[in-house]
Amino acid sequence: MSKKEKENLEAEEAVKEEAATEEKVNEAAEENTAEKELFDTKDQLLRITAEYANFRKRSEKEKQDAYVFAKSETIKELLPVIDNLERALASESEDYDSLKKGVEITFNSLVDTLGKLGVEIFGAPGEEFDPNLHNAVMHIEDENYKNGEIVDVFQKGYKINDKIIRPAMVKSAN
Repeated sequence: MSKKEKENLEAEEAVKEEAATEEKVNEAAEENTAEKELFDTKDQLLRITAEYANFRKRSEKEKQDAYVFAKSETIKELLPVIDNLERALASESEDYDSLKKGVEITFNSLVDTLGKLGVEIFGAPGEEFDPNLHNAVMHIEDENYKNGEIVDVFQKGYKINDKIIRPAMVKSAN
């Protein structure tokens, strides 16, 4: 083998070695890129999971705070009624009429307070019976009343918006 052939072989081997080394570097770079992408994806997933957990805790706390606030506002609206009842009980007066008048005023105050809170009272004699609003515990046959008319109310009904708190307990006709 001539010197030139040896140099060519050596050059070819050097090129092959350089190509192999470059291939190994590329494979390592690809592995590093894949590992980096995997690490970044795991990190992102952990962060999103933590954010969601914090959001859930914050939402639950806000819901609880809103419930406590609504409850305290409702009680605050009812306190004047309680004060009036305490004053009526503390009264030494034996005058039945004045006591009755005080209770009526207190009752009207309570009804007004419930109205401010969005509570609607329903169920009065003469209204038409509605099974969604009324609970008929008695029924009479009487030609003086229209079919399905409420004759008597044993307990008034209460609702907030469209939610029935308690249906009215009534006696209906025909």
